[in-house]
Amino acid sequence: MSATRIIRGARKLDAGGQVDDFWLAAEGERIVATGSGSGWRAYADGAETTDAGGRWLTPGFIDLHSHGAGGAAYEGDPDEMAVALETHRRHGTTRSVLSLVANPLAELRECLEDIADLVEADPLVLGSHLEGPFLNPDRRGAHNVDFLRTPDDPELVEQLIAAARGTLRQITIAPELPGAMEAIDVLVEAGVVVAVGHTEATEDQAKAAFDRGARLLTHAFNAMPSIQHRAPGPIIAAFDDDRVVLELILDGFHVHPDVAHLAFVQAPGRIALITDSMAAAGAADGDYRLGSLNVTVTDGKALLSGTNSIAGSTLTQDVALKVAVERTRIEPAVAVEALTLTPARVLGLDHELGRLAPGYLADAVLLDHEWSVRAVWAAGATLV
Repeated sequence: MSATRIIRGARKLDAGGQVDDFWLAAEGERIVATGSGSGWRAYADGAETTDAGGRWLTPGFIDLHSHGAGGAAYEGDPDEMAVALETHRRHGTTRSVLSLVANPLAELRECLEDIADLVEADPLVLGSHLEGPFLNPDRRGAHNVDFLRTPDDPELVEQLIAAARGTLRQITIAPELPGAMEAIDVLVEAGVVVAVGHTEATEDQAKAAFDRGARLLTHAFNAMPSIQHRAPGPIIAAFDDDRVVLELILDGFHVHPDVAHLAFVQAPGRIALITDSMAAAGAADGDYRLGSLNVTVTDGKALLSGTNSIAGSTLTQDVALKVAVERTRIEPAVAVEALTLTPARVLGLDHELGRLAPGYLADAVLLDHEWSVRAVWAAGATLV
């Protein structure tokens, strides 16, 4: 029996629960064996071995929704994208979907092409997410209203799909817009995960979108109607549909921790913790750009300059895990599942990402007991 990497002496934490004195052995990019105790010794000859010292070991985090970090955006040149990715990887995110705000269509197509090129060079990048342009102007958030469109132009939808060359992972759509249901049909047929978001949709409109194949709710509670006792809206529609995963920005600012706790209770196994981070994540307060808009970051809170409108976050996924456990009262294994297996499942990748088990890709994060990242591996290679 052989392995190229062994991690031993860990407290494993994944969707399957906690295992003490855990070890895993990886050969190349995949895990070949796991266990507890001293069984790792059978794989030790020639392997690089890490003693976890009783720290937490989780699967690598998967971020479905991020716009940048480290002072850089995913709409920039390849060097900027590399800076943003490296910043998130230091905080445990081993696989990323790169999100784009609404911009001129030619610019969106170019960005989709750039991300497609990056996916070919870096398998840790899972693809792109079009958060615009098919958003309700009244719920646009930090998207330039001048660049919003309705999805009733089939040629436009096909152009965006084609520009991504098979790497468009997800798209956010307000289902009440003209042509939205037909666009959902086309996108689902193309293998794109459709998310309901930036919307004024009623409960019935959201349910219709889910019945057409939408499987995600973009940053639940934000940029959509709140829960009203006579008008339940899209949040209740998502809670009630076991097919639907709800994104949650768990920085303690976008959604109150007690409301986030309710979401975990109402949709068990269907919460995906995202960052929705912009360039200021992992960087200093100050002035930034998000697409074509100016953003001011103060005390880690990003607002459109001169307004009270939230403009993404400065969150990293290790912080989201800490908030989930310490402030949202979520069991650690459930919180880890929301960072790992649940996002993998909505992307159809739960057969190889999201667990520390044989056959899965060797993505792992080592955290101390304060939930701070100490080491990161992806596909068996050391990232941090």
